[in-house]
Amino acid sequence: MGTDMNDWVKARVVGKHQWAAGLYSLQFDAPIADYQAGQYIKVALDIEGERIGRPYSLVNAPQSRPLEIYFNEIAGGPLTPPLSALKPGDEVWLTAHAGGIFTLETVQPAETLWLLATGTGLGVYLSILRTDAPWDLFKRVVLIHGVRVATDFTYAETLAEIGRRHADRFTFIPVVSREDCAGTLHGRITDLLTSGQLESRADATIDPATSHVMLCGNSAMIKDAKVILEARGLVRHRRHAPGHYTTEQYH
Repeated sequence: MGTDMNDWVKARVVGKHQWAAGLYSLQFDAPIADYQAGQYIKVALDIEGERIGRPYSLVNAPQSRPLEIYFNEIAGGPLTPPLSALKPGDEVWLTAHAGGIFTLETVQPAETLWLLATGTGLGVYLSILRTDAPWDLFKRVVLIHGVRVATDFTYAETLAEIGRRHADRFTFIPVVSREDCAGTLHGRITDLLTSGQLESRADATIDPATSHVMLCGNSAMIKDAKVILEARGLVRHRRHAPGHYTTEQYH
């Protein structure tokens, strides 16, 4: 995805939500090109004469507006502190074209779609789940969201709405790693995958014959999950060679 000057468009902040300490959603109005659920844009600010941009998955469904990103503020980082200080009416730069192949475009139909997220990795799945694709391709969707503490759970209303719309075809499994919390699984997603607790909670099995798995979030989770999945015979999905799991690469 090119980030030459011609690719940037001006965007206006039209909404902001702080979910917890350092955890934000920002909404923008901007003339970007059509894109697919699962893709990302770059968001940039001009800071001391330099344009500093980072990729963020879009949370809104492609047909809906405003555009929305979900991010955590990294203390001392070059972009997220000023980004989290923005207010409605402020301007930022966005790339005019979204990019990335973390989409369902070439994924083969199967029994169950497993969506594994840590932290703000949840956002991209909200875009995908608000389109028809996952419901056309799979009988069931299991979304697993791992956070460190329960206050980091977000988008409860959106998840409830997806649950209402798709009833028994949608399962949401919240996972907390650093505290015990009623109604959630305790631990790291990858440990719960190894122990079988995740599948037991979902009442389904991850295997190549029935499953497609998407991984988005911190790089340690993705690295460990790939090892676990490949040991079970799942192969990484590529555009020209369909497989059983897809990973987001920009983190």
